[in-house]
Amino acid sequence: MKHRRTGRIFGRVRNQRKALMKTLLGSLILHERITTTEAKAKEMKNFIDQLVNKAKTAKGDETKRLAMIRLLSQQLPKVALEKLTQGEFIDHFEGRESGYVRVVKLGQRMGDGAKMAIIEFVF
Repeated sequence: MKHRRTGRIFGRVRNQRKALMKTLLGSLILHERITTTEAKAKEMKNFIDQLVNKAKTAKGDETKRLAMIRLLSQQLPKVALEKLTQGEFIDHFEGRESGYVRVVKLGQRMGDGAKMAIIEFVF
């Protein structure tokens, strides 16, 4: 039974899933728009909301900022972390409390018929 089980498996073991999410989130932050499968895009949506909220709270106090950077560094590549914490990237989301990204569904991929989607930031 699947009672109280959340998240998608993607046919991978835990380490591979974590690495996949880390690279996808990093790519999304760097490029601000990526094309991936629909399931991966929907799963990323939850993670990106949490990351942006953490980065927004870390913006003010310096001790909070260092603690959040340490926490976020486990979840993001270093280049994406710098863009997320040190720029005007977070300033775009001052008026929002959630819903930082949108998922736009595309057609199916030619090779294997997987449902594709574009995930992008809402500025």
